[in-house]
Amino acid sequence: MARRCELTGTGVMTGNNVSHANNRTRRRFLPNLCAVTLPSEALGRSFKFRITAAALRSVDHNGGLDGFLLKARDENLSPQARKIKTALKKKLAGASA
Repeated sequence: MARRCELTGTGVMTGNNVSHANNRTRRRFLPNLCAVTLPSEALGRSFKFRITAAALRSVDHNGGLDGFLLKARDENLSPQARKIKTALKKKLAGASA
């Protein structure tokens, strides 16, 4: 399973551990991933995601999963999130017509 956020695309970063003697060794900065279940009001069901804590705050800030997915760029989303976004767009287009 990849260490990548399914909604924002945030992944592993690399850097250096720097000792007091200024010796540098490579290290990895892992994203703070959380397994969460987010409800979609428009689709009427819940979806499981593995997202970062920062993405969870962004979802809350944008008014839930539906609002976040409609604003999100497709290249950052996982394939599962892209499918949910297209289903959401279809549902909202059908409701407005």
